[in-house]
Amino acid sequence: MTEKHGAPGISEHSATAKGAWDERYSQAGLVWGRDANSFVVSQLEGLSPRRVLDLGCGQGRNALWLASQGHEVTGLDLSPVAIAQASEIAEGAGLDANFAAVDLVTDWQPSPNAYDLIVLSYLQLPESARKPVHAKVVEALASEGMIFLIAHHPDNLEQGVGGPPYPEVMFDEAELAKDFAQLNIKRNEKVLRPVDQDGVIKDAIDIILLAKAPS
Repeated sequence: MTEKHGAPGISEHSATAKGAWDERYSQAGLVWGRDANSFVVSQLEGLSPRRVLDLGCGQGRNALWLASQGHEVTGLDLSPVAIAQASEIAEGAGLDANFAAVDLVTDWQPSPNAYDLIVLSYLQLPESARKPVHAKVVEALASEGMIFLIAHHPDNLEQGVGGPPYPEVMFDEAELAKDFAQLNIKRNEKVLRPVDQDGVIKDAIDIILLAKAPS
């Protein structure tokens, strides 16, 4: 399955990007498919039930998989169209998950220590938005809570396939280490993601971060 890539605009929190995502979700069906991201599944399967936040949840594929694992899940996304679709899919599948449309930069004000697990799956934000959003993520994380982040690595622009053409919305290991310096970083490294391009398997280059809040 080809994972989320190719953002319609540089900044997911801008009004232009909101309209572009709304249009894309309105016209393209399940843009990223129904199955959860493969890295989300491999890294988070088998966890005990906990309070989970999925940021940039889109049509809810990761949030709904997490709900099926017994977690109490909230999914937030810029696009009201995607949120309406996620809620409809959840209802049809008999899954209990909360979804809301919100601008993560200007409108999202998380309660401190509110979540045991926060997932950021290909949330594409430029540095000016990424830093405050990541700071909010740290604030929202409960004691001993965990962050899981999967994103496009800058090396993908020249060495990988797919993904957005905007270096502004990508980040490397050093930038993530700074953003989450308050946490205990367990993993912060590049990973390869196989992508099927016209029957030929090629590798996209992503970055994974696993970090845990101190007790």
